[in-house]
Amino acid sequence: MSDLHWISAFLDAQAAELGAAENTRLAYGRDLKDFTDWLTAQQSDFNQVSRDQIETYLIDCEAQGLARSTRARRLSTIKQLFRFAFEEGLRSDNPAIQIRGPGRAKTLPKTLSETEVDRLLAAARSTGRETEQLRNTCLMEILYATGMRVSELVSLPVAAARGDPRLLLILGKGGKERMVPLSPPARTALSEWLISRDKTEECAREEGSPASRFLFPGRGKSGHLTRHRFFQIIKDLAVAAGVSPATVTPHTLRHAFATHLLANGADLRAIQTLLGHSDVATTEIYTHVLDERLRELVLDHHPLARKE
Repeated sequence: MSDLHWISAFLDAQAAELGAAENTRLAYGRDLKDFTDWLTAQQSDFNQVSRDQIETYLIDCEAQGLARSTRARRLSTIKQLFRFAFEEGLRSDNPAIQIRGPGRAKTLPKTLSETEVDRLLAAARSTGRETEQLRNTCLMEILYATGMRVSELVSLPVAAARGDPRLLLILGKGGKERMVPLSPPARTALSEWLISRDKTEECAREEGSPASRFLFPGRGKSGHLTRHRFFQIIKDLAVAAGVSPATVTPHTLRHAFATHLLANGADLRAIQTLLGHSDVATTEIYTHVLDERLRELVLDHHPLARKE
């Protein structure tokens, strides 16, 4: 098999057996394409590559100035490929099994204060045309109320939002489903957006266009609002709200959701379930965010700290 056939078979298995999302498969594909290009320049391929060559590739990645997280991800992808190849009998050994990676830097996730979130929500309600205001308010309210991943949000089926639901059924990573509750403001925003959305869809049907099955329709190949478009929307809202755009992304709203819940007494296991984390250790990072904020609070406001 050629390297490209290996990659294709591996990605198909990731989709069929593990339910890997399209974005995950695309990331795997990019990493493996870079690796196979490097091997071609070394006159090698997946069939022949040795542990020493894989380690040399990682050293070369470091020499290029790639971030530690990028190098760790590439090694993880390579390890998964050769584990798959060994299990499928494509190779009789696994050259990557004993390689230890650089690990990931343990940085605290960036988040937003409750005041900043309030300003973003206010900007969504007042920026742009009426249809845009309704859509953007619905996007922001649902995102902050549920802590969804952006890919889960933009691809929500409209059927899941009918009937003024108290809960939304989310299809997360690996095809895992979870239920997330909607806050009253999110339910109101959803109801108002559905009225506007359905009117637009009705006009489109009268002109011969097929109905969209998504809550947030888009004109692209996916049929729904893209992650990149939502990224632009949230940056524009940050500017309108007077919040630094550098600190605002869809993922920082997810972090804000978790951090604010924890700060107000929510149970860590409950937050894990709402976020769709498979391991509570992933969720525990938010306890460190809270610890850091409490430390800053003491240093900024305690009378003895001020005297110091």
